[in-house]
Amino acid sequence: MPDSAPDEPRAPEAPESSGPTRPSLVPSRRQAVVAVLLAVLGFAFVVQVRDTKANDTYAGLRESELIEVLDGLTGTAERARREVDRLESRRDELRDESQARAAALDEAEQRVRTLNIIAGLVPVTGPGLRVTITESTGRVAVGSLLDTVQELRTAGAEAMEFNDEVRLGADSSFENAVGGIELDDQLLEPPYVLDVIGDPHILRTALSFSTGPIETLEGLDGATVTVEELEAVEIESVREADRPEYAESGNGQ
Repeated sequence: MPDSAPDEPRAPEAPESSGPTRPSLVPSRRQAVVAVLLAVLGFAFVVQVRDTKANDTYAGLRESELIEVLDGLTGTAERARREVDRLESRRDELRDESQARAAALDEAEQRVRTLNIIAGLVPVTGPGLRVTITESTGRVAVGSLLDTVQELRTAGAEAMEFNDEVRLGADSSFENAVGGIELDDQLLEPPYVLDVIGDPHILRTALSFSTGPIETLEGLDGATVTVEELEAVEIESVREADRPEYAESGNGQ
C-alpha cells in the first residue's frame, strides 16, 4: 500500500467570543474635527465677552453718575466751541488789519508815485502835446515862455520838458542868455520844443484862446508856433531831488 501523506499542520482555531465586544480607544477623524470646531467657537466667545466688557465703560454707572459724566463732556464741548469762536474772531481781526494795512500801503505808494511825477523825479509817458516855438522875425521873450508854461499848468499839465533835456519843476526859472534862454542853469537854444503830458484837447485850448500864449508868441515875438496832439508823449529827463535845508516833517507825519 502506498504510504499515506503526512497530515498538514493546521492553524489553531480562534475561540468563539462568549461576551460583548470592547470599543476602540482611538478617536475617529469626525470626532477630531468636532473637537477643533468646539475649541475655536469657545475662544471666539471668550474674546467677544472680553471686548464687550472693555467697551462697556459706563455700563456699571448709576444714573446720577452718568449725568455727571454727560455734564462734564458737555462742558468740555462748550469750552472747545468758545475757543473756536475766539480763534475765528482773532483770525477775522488779523485779516481786517492785514487788509487795512495793505490798503494804506497801496495808498502811500500811489502818493509817492504821484509826488515823484509832480516833482519830475521819474520818467513818464502819456497823451499830450508837442509845442514847437521857432524864432522868425524876433527873439522869443522869457515872459512869453513863462506865460506858456503857466497856462499849461493851469490846464492840468502833469509833466513838461524843454528840448528833450530839461524837465520843468515847480521851482523852475527862466533867464535871458546869449544864444537862447537859460532854464534852471541850462542853456536852451531855439527852436524851443515843449513836450507836455495831459489832456490834449484841454491843453490846446489853454494855448489858443484869444490873447493867449500862441497869439502873444506869434504877434509880439514874431515866432512861429506849431502844436501837435500826440497819443504818447515820452519825457525821459528827470530832476534831482533837493533835500530841504530848514523844513522838517511835523509831528505825526
